[in-house]
This record gives sequence, structure tokens and C-alpha cells, in this order.
Amino acid sequence: MARITIAEYSVYDTPERVAAAAANTFAKAAAEAVAARGVARIAISGGSTPKRMFALLADESRPFRAQVAWDKLELYWVDERCVAPDDAESNYRMTREQLLSKVPLPAEKIFRMEGELDPEEAASRYESLLRINWKLEGAQAPQFDLILLGMGDDGHTASLFPHTDAINELGRLVVANHVPQKDTWRITLTWIVINHARSVYFLIEGGAKADILHEVLLGDYDPERLPSQLIRPENGKLHLLLDAEAARRLPKASATDTCETGVLELVR
Repeated sequence: MARITIAEYSVYDTPERVAAAAANTFAKAAAEAVAARGVARIAISGGSTPKRMFALLADESRPFRAQVAWDKLELYWVDERCVAPDDAESNYRMTREQLLSKVPLPAEKIFRMEGELDPEEAASRYESLLRINWKLEGAQAPQFDLILLGMGDDGHTASLFPHTDAINELGRLVVANHVPQKDTWRITLTWIVINHARSVYFLIEGGAKADILHEVLLGDYDPERLPSQLIRPENGKLHLLLDAEAARRLPKASATDTCETGVLELVR
């Protein structure tokens, strides 16, 4: 039986407005989760859009910071490079510099992937951490309140790269993924975990992403080549925050007061 995912996309005229929309999404999801369950569990990615979003969340002159109950937030990572936490390539380091060093998020609520360890050990330790924090049993997966993703110009997301082993992983929550095209290892949540989240957002900017985004959403289903096609949340809704350049090959969106919005039905 065909499965339909509703992809809702919002298009902003500048990357800065995409970042502001992302900050608003983060703050709103955190507030709603705390109101409903007493804790907000959010998994973040690296990249230029999250970097701008973190700066906005940390800015005392903007409304987002005050909207987040930092003492009730648990922060996780979608993926990490296999480097030390102070390495310039570390997703954790970027987040620490832009956000964590500036907001009152308790250290014990920050759950980084240990990229400095052996990749398999780091993945195993992070999976164990998730199982303990969520009190999971057997094949259960953690349910994040919000997962924020990027998309590479090769169609990858998280560290699920084309033609790599992690694409076919169905039993693990976190894996070490060897990426031959970059001659490196990454640690990543599996797509099973991502799709189990209450809310999943792609943050995508730039004209270089326009063709691949069009192919991921409207092209033939080929997740071995385009791993972002694996992201089809169980709740049937996928959200995308885009700038105008990234969205230029998508169907014309409807104008609202703040952005343009569109909807696609993804049948897989």
C-alpha cells in the first residue's frame, strides 16, 4: 500500500529569515514539549543555517531566548564528525561557541556525540545513552520532540551519505558510518530514529541545493543515491524551511504575510 507524506515548505527571501524561522520553530517546539511532557528533547545538526539560528536563540535582544525553558531542555546531536570536541570541524564546537556558552542550559542536559573516540565505540555509547534516557526496551526508538536536518548537494542528510552502509541499517539507533567519498567516518542517528520524531524539519539554503532538492522531492525514489528521500516521518508530515534560491525549482508557493508556503504529496 502506498504511503503518503505531506511535505510542507516555507520559502523566505533571505537566509537570515530562514534562520529566524528556524529559531522560532526551535523555541515553539521546546515550549510545547515542556507544556505537554515537562521536558523538551531536541536533536540538532551542523551547518550555516543552524549556526545563524543558534546566534538568534542566544541573543538577549531577540524574543526566542526567553521563550525557551533552558532548564527543561535536553539537547542532542543528529550526527558528528569523528574529531575532538575542540576541533574546528566539530558540530559540537560550533554549537558551544554560538549557543551553549551563552545560554543557561545545564551541562548535564547537553548530550554530545563523542567524536574523539573510536567510531564504533562512540556510536555504541550514544545509543546506550538514548536507551537509558528514554528507558527503551528491545526495538523501541527514542521520540525526539524536534529534529533539525540539513541536506547536502549530494542528497545526503545527517551523516547518511549515498551508497553507505548506514542507509540500510534497520536495527540500530546510532551507527558509525564510513564515508568513502570523504575518506572519513561519521557518527549518525539512523533514519528509523529520525522518522520517529514528533517533528522533523529540513533547513536548506542556496541555489546550489535547488536541483538536488527538486530531485529529492519530485524525482524517482532512489534513496541509495539520495538518502534524504528516506526521511518520511511516521506522523506523515515533513517540514522544510527554505530560502528562495533553494526553492526555485519547486512548484510556486502561495504568499503569506511573512513567506511563501507550499505543499507536496510524497508517495513512496
